[in-house]
Amino acid sequence: MPEFRSPEDAVAVDGVDGSNDSALVTTELATSQAPPPIPLLVPSGSVAGPITERAELADWVERLTAGVGGPVAIDAERASGFRYGSRAYLVQLRRPDLGTVLLDPIPLGDLSALDSPLAGSEWVLHAASQDLPCLAEIGIRPRRLFDTELAGRLAGLPRVGLGPLVEQMLGLHLRKGHGAADWSTRPLPHDWLVYAALDVEVLVELRDAMEAELVRQGKLGWAHEEFAAIVAAPPAPPRIDPWRRTSGMHRITDRRALAVIRELWNTRDSVARRRDVAPHRILPDSAIVAAAAARPTTVGALTALPIFSGRMQRRNADLWMSSINRALALPVDDLPVVRPPGDGPPAPAKWASRDPVAGARLQAARVGLAELSERVGTPVENLVSPDAVRRVLWSPPEDAGLGAVAAALAERGARPWQIELTAPVLHSALDAAVVGQVTRQ
Repeated sequence: MPEFRSPEDAVAVDGVDGSNDSALVTTELATSQAPPPIPLLVPSGSVAGPITERAELADWVERLTAGVGGPVAIDAERASGFRYGSRAYLVQLRRPDLGTVLLDPIPLGDLSALDSPLAGSEWVLHAASQDLPCLAEIGIRPRRLFDTELAGRLAGLPRVGLGPLVEQMLGLHLRKGHGAADWSTRPLPHDWLVYAALDVEVLVELRDAMEAELVRQGKLGWAHEEFAAIVAAPPAPPRIDPWRRTSGMHRITDRRALAVIRELWNTRDSVARRRDVAPHRILPDSAIVAAAAARPTTVGALTALPIFSGRMQRRNADLWMSSINRALALPVDDLPVVRPPGDGPPAPAKWASRDPVAGARLQAARVGLAELSERVGTPVENLVSPDAVRRVLWSPPEDAGLGAVAAALAERGARPWQIELTAPVLHSALDAAVVGQVTRQ
């Protein structure tokens, strides 16, 4: 098993023993008077892996089963900017009693053998929603978790990235720099492996510091509800009409042009899936939107567009042109609509013109939620889902009572602590809009 620590680097972590008694820096102490952060350049001990053999994985299953337990720091590295999909190309685990292990799920196939040994442990992740889908894909899922990034948001900290949180709460400067790398690369460079190990090096200590801060602010109960909701959430269903998320297509309102976007998107997705390449590397969204706006009828007209003039796009011009031709030949009844029915409320900017009373409700709610956010020190988007707010305000319950508003929020996934805080604000916004309407009459 490789030893990551070299004599010349060892000074970076000497004295860091895994406890946070001296390293904990609360938000009150993290001021300009605090000492400079201590660089954390290499892991504090040997790091196992990357594990690529099933026999080695079985050994770690035994270690995790026989160990003393406790929280497990977990992270995953993906290559979504380079490869199709968001699969995990490296998984990092650290438990204080066992140290750190790096696991390569590509040769291993999956990590489902770890699911049972990890089932009794609290998982500690940073920005859990980013990693949990790819971890579930390889056969492991949490039963309890602590999300340090979400904890930072609930605590109202200004910067909640892993590096800034570690610096503010633990007084350590975390080595960063390879987060956007192509983690499908094999073999993985040594520097990348060091970076990956450091991502879980002090995650358990950060968890303890964040818990202490949430206790100080009286928000630990909020966090527990949020973490439980993440664990209980079902897998996201397949997105309906994923092509509608093409960046920049909001400027396109013609149905024929939308058909061009749909055909080009589907063709690109098929090619990207087959080649295992990120779709934007096959054809950028801006090219799709440009073709939809111009609607060229020949290959020459297509390649005359500046964004299609490059060598790769000229080489694939026939493929893109055939997709455009399919869209141009569609009967009117088969063209996509600009806005699918049942797609929820309109964009907030359009509320005032489409429904002035609803616009007044939204404005009153925005003011009230901003005041609440300032008072409790938590961002509005963490107090309640913006989508839930829009849906409740656009189509409020018939009786508009506080209980009905609370029930409507619960139906849309709001947690009890969120409902307790925000239902009165939305109820007041409904009342304010009604009063304003009567006054104008």
